Amino acid sequence: MKNFLLPIFIAIGLCLSLESVAQTGIFKTTSGRITFRSEAPLELIEAASKELSGVLDAARRTFAFSVPMQSFQGFNSALQREHFNENYMESTRFPKAVFTGKIIESTDLTQPGEYVVRAKGKLSLHGVEQERIIKVNIVTDKKGMTAHAQFSVLLEEYNISIPRVVYQKIAEEIQISVEAVLAKS
Repeated sequence: MKNFLLPIFIAIGLCLSLESVAQTGIFKTTSGRITFRSEAPLELIEAASKELSGVLDAARRTFAFSVPMQSFQGFNSALQREHFNENYMESTRFPKAVFTGKIIESTDLTQPGEYVVRAKGKLSLHGVEQERIIKVNIVTDKKGMTAHAQFSVLLEEYNISIPRVVYQKIAEEIQISVEAVLAKS
């Protein structure tokens, strides 16, 4: 009877140890920051959200991040924020921007250090999904990791049109900056 149960106990122990090893490679954030900047000939518009949330599985090198569109603050006026949500982003119809994908490099992000990696995935914005490769700077330490990225978004690629009346006030290419502190899960 002991010989029969021994393989079962070994299998259970192995599964439990593999599960705990897999869990150490999961990093999460619920308070990342994402900013955008529109620098047009007649106006500079900047806004930010502290509601960026996401998860990175370092073992599988996969990730998923999202930000609610209505969480952006810091516009030049309340009316500008209203136009952003109602006219351009249609935030009630498309409530979140989402980026999901995989880290291209086979870097072990669980080890302390500084890394520059490429995140390849689908950026979904305004109901349009585009494949993107975004360079990300990652610093990993004992507590977790920080990730920084900067990239641009062409409004026409995401079916966001600029009315002629404000064409000189809104840039066609928007600069995006992302900062996320991810803790081990």
